[in-house]
Amino acid sequence: MTHAEQYSTSEPCAPASIRKNHRRCVVTVAALAVALGTTGTLFSAPRPASADQIASDQAQAAAITAKIQATQGQIQSLTGQVQSADFHLGQLSSQIAANQAEVTKDQAQVTKDEDQLRAQAITDYTSSGTSTQITQMFSGNPNTSDVRAEYSQIATGNVTTTIDRLHTAQSQLQATQSALSQQQSQQESARNTLTTSESQANQLVAQDQQTLDSVNANIHALVLQQQAAAAAAAQAAATAAFNAKVAAARQQQATVAAAQVVSVSGPTSGSASSGGSSTTLPTVPSAANPPPVPSGAAGAIQAAESQLNVPYVWGGETPGVGFDCSGLVQWSWAQAGVSLPRTSGAQFDATTQIPLADIQPGDLLFYGPGGSEHVAMYVGGGEMIEAPDTGSFVHITGVRTGGGFAGVGRVG
Repeated sequence: MTHAEQYSTSEPCAPASIRKNHRRCVVTVAALAVALGTTGTLFSAPRPASADQIASDQAQAAAITAKIQATQGQIQSLTGQVQSADFHLGQLSSQIAANQAEVTKDQAQVTKDEDQLRAQAITDYTSSGTSTQITQMFSGNPNTSDVRAEYSQIATGNVTTTIDRLHTAQSQLQATQSALSQQQSQQESARNTLTTSESQANQLVAQDQQTLDSVNANIHALVLQQQAAAAAAAQAAATAAFNAKVAAARQQQATVAAAQVVSVSGPTSGSASSGGSSTTLPTVPSAANPPPVPSGAAGAIQAAESQLNVPYVWGGETPGVGFDCSGLVQWSWAQAGVSLPRTSGAQFDATTQIPLADIQPGDLLFYGPGGSEHVAMYVGGGEMIEAPDTGSFVHITGVRTGGGFAGVGRVG
């Protein structure tokens, strides 16, 4: 936690430029982790990513996408045709039902009329009545053979033109019913064909979508590989630059020390007559001698590294839950038995400022005026561990000595 964090509801832990770099580091490290996990499932033998491979896969993905869109257009057309076929089938079913009802109705009417005519004919025959036209067929002697013949004809159901017309209508209805049934069968066959085509098209889309997903996953893996390679190259460059800067600082420090020795060495007055007595080399001022690295430095580093990937939490100081920059440093050194203040500015004041050339694992790197904006711990090899800012996680990254770098502090 910085001084600013103590008195503000905002979430600063590093300058904007540093936080930007932090985010980039976090993204690339996360991308590397995802890439390694993803490629392990997609490829039996990982291949190095290249712009040509990505361009080729993107072209393939575009072609598959176009094919899927075309097939989906066909599916929409087929779906419309199936719906139309369903509508016509519904109409045919309604017509068939209505026609069947009419056939049943006419059949009932025919049966009713036949029964009434037979009953009336029999009544008139037996009673010689004159109430209906049928009676005329029974006028005269009811016992004649002609009357018996007429009665026999009535009994067979062919008594009037009305009956004939009903039979004709019934036959027509049955013919219509047969035609409708045939149309229904043809319509159902056509609908089944459309449904089969629609199902096949959907299966094709599903297959193409599966292929597209695989290609897109491949593109994603290749991009992550490129990002990981770029991050690794940037990390290597940053580490090399830092190591070169430390080496240059040490060389400059050695040169200054050598110059100081030369300026005070040589024979004293009267040395020629004294037999060349030697002089004592001066001691480097104590302010230039940093204190030794605490014995607990390795333990503090190990404790900090045990919290890798724990999220940044403003004011956080709970292992496995969340840390801010100074919270991580305070907790890590506490595991080694060393007590430090809570904020980065106070930690800056509590440590001994040493030259960059003398940096050792366990030393703290501060940023901002008086170390008030950010603190990290040096782990060696040009790298440091830190809890950067909101949205990121505890991670190891290259040491930054650009804008905002305030210096190195040694615990002890």
